[in-house]
Amino acid sequence: MSSTTRPLVDLTARCACGSVAMSVRGPVVSMLMCSCLDCQRATGSGHATVALVPAEALHLDGAAKSFDRPSDSGATFTRYFCPDCGTPLYGQSSRAPDMRMIPVGFFAGQNAWFEPNQLIFARSQQAWDLIADHLPRHETYRQGSAR
Repeated sequence: MSSTTRPLVDLTARCACGSVAMSVRGPVVSMLMCSCLDCQRATGSGHATVALVPAEALHLDGAAKSFDRPSDSGATFTRYFCPDCGTPLYGQSSRAPDMRMIPVGFFAGQNAWFEPNQLIFARSQQAWDLIADHLPRHETYRQGSAR
């Protein structure tokens, strides 16, 4: 897949306890990895692996809880998760209110379409977190874009 290809997806998966199903149907706007400290905390890893999709492409069946926090950009970032098992469902930034960030691992076994095209917040990447050398790296956000 070329770095300019934006796949159309039709995915459905459930959280770890099965209480929440999440479906994504439509275009993927961007595929990236983020090494900001918040993503490291949220994933328990060195980075988050996410796809950006239009808000209308995402549908939840079941209740989700959320929490807000200020991000490095000054925006508010909201993370949504299963209230029973804590599985991360998606994120939303006030910088791009019409977009949702989905954790690609949520769709385990259905994510061969994913091909990251950048690493954001490379300034906080951990030396032990080996990320492909060919990916463009941005110290914070990619310049000139909310995506």
